[in-house]
Amino acid sequence: MGVVNVTPDSFSDGGKFLDPGAAVAHALELAAQGAEILDLGGESTRPGAVPVGEEEELRRVLPILKKLVPQVKVPVSIDTSKPAVARAALDAGASIVNDIAAATRTDFSMWQIVAEQHAGYVVMHAQGSPATMQVQPVYKDVVRDISGFFSERLGQLLNEAGVPMEQVVIDPGIGFGKTLEHNLTLLAGLKTFTKWRRPLLVGVSRKSFIGELLGAEVQNRLPASLACAALAVGDGAHIIRTHDVAETVQAVRMAEAIYARKNHVD
Repeated sequence: MGVVNVTPDSFSDGGKFLDPGAAVAHALELAAQGAEILDLGGESTRPGAVPVGEEEELRRVLPILKKLVPQVKVPVSIDTSKPAVARAALDAGASIVNDIAAATRTDFSMWQIVAEQHAGYVVMHAQGSPATMQVQPVYKDVVRDISGFFSERLGQLLNEAGVPMEQVVIDPGIGFGKTLEHNLTLLAGLKTFTKWRRPLLVGVSRKSFIGELLGAEVQNRLPASLACAALAVGDGAHIIRTHDVAETVQAVRMAEAIYARKNHVD
């Protein structure tokens, strides 16, 4: 899953692709490099990010969707927490909603849209909002707590909102309301999240916990991101969300080849 941020303040590439032409060109390049999903976002979700209004988010993403969707064969995901943005993006040709607010929803409006439009839906765990999520996040047992969240939320999606399980992807939300220790523990425990037999999405690309552990600035976090991606594939991850598609495709394909033979040997 290649990241296409059209924001001025994303931690890794904020401001680079605000121009629709530049964003479309970047997305096409990611697809050429091997991205099998393109994830378009018009609101930064970095720690401490200030929310943007619905109209501004739509202004950022809709022109890109209208130009991009006819030019690519891979599905396009809209990275949003707003039901109205999700609906407009799906109407414009997106086919997946990547919902960072799945853990804090108090109504079914987003899920009703997903059900009505038969869209893919990424249910991601986050503790708090981007503005507050890194202010002393606390868990009793991070893997068990998030596993419990998925059990509850998947039941709601299916039984109360009418979203079939074949439309759902789960994402434990690395970096979203988690400390360094929480993130490492989640990555070590990814196999726990395969029990629902739904695709597992992992996003670690250039995230701050890498810098905290290794002292690496954002632009120098690719090797660690690739290490996390390769290990995640071995533990059952199906989708790796990344800014660095070409490098990640190589890492993932190599990991897949090795793990396939390892399983045979074992």
